[in-house]
Amino acid sequence: MSNKLTADGVAAPESFEQAMAELAQLVAQMEAGQLPLEASVAAYARGSELVRYCAAQLEKVEAQVKVLEGDMLKPFAPANGGEGDQ
Repeated sequence: MSNKLTADGVAAPESFEQAMAELAQLVAQMEAGQLPLEASVAAYARGSELVRYCAAQLEKVEAQVKVLEGDMLKPFAPANGGEGDQ
């Protein structure tokens, strides 16, 4: 378990995958419409923290990829050369 805490004292996620799983759970709870108002606001706030965490993790990975690729990102080319299935 991580010892890092967010500004409101909630444990920070240990990984991108854990953050995404928690975010999916929060979204499902909120979409179900069964949370009281205060719990909905708290879930929204936690979700916002998780989104920021995930975005930061993705930015870090993107920076690592740029270094590995020598800052020369290549455009994605589909394996079939962009042709549709025939």
